[in-house]
Amino acid sequence: MHGFRLARQSDLAAIVRLLADDDLGGTREVIANPVDARYLSAFAAIEADANQLLAVAIDAADRVVGCLQLSFIPGLSRTGMWRGQIESVRVASDRRGSGLGAELIEWAIAQCAERGCGLVQLTSDKTRADSIRFYEKLGFVASHEGLKRTL
Repeated sequence: MHGFRLARQSDLAAIVRLLADDDLGGTREVIANPVDARYLSAFAAIEADANQLLAVAIDAADRVVGCLQLSFIPGLSRTGMWRGQIESVRVASDRRGSGLGAELIEWAIAQCAERGCGLVQLTSDKTRADSIRFYEKLGFVASHEGLKRTL
């Protein structure tokens, strides 16, 4: 069992390394010392928004070994139902296959339930076939087609 907690600004370097530690992330993220100012700005916005939650998984040595972001989204459809959106899920490469990812997702689902969400949703890049199988094993269903437009 791992521990989960809200991320701190001091965790940002570790979180960025996790985000960059795969084929897609390696092309999108900036690893720098000090942490790129854009991450600091994003962290401040997340921290200031009561409907955002940036969480980390930590090991016994308090090392960040996983992360995710939760957005709690109010809506009018489905009689005003709130939904939870899970994003930026990453597990340290030396912890993949250990069950940490499933623990992290189940923890996130519990946070959504505590906030009164009626459903939890996420997206995964179509090239991440292993991730999609992982989420399906956890009960997620590919019920919608997701579309994005870069600005």
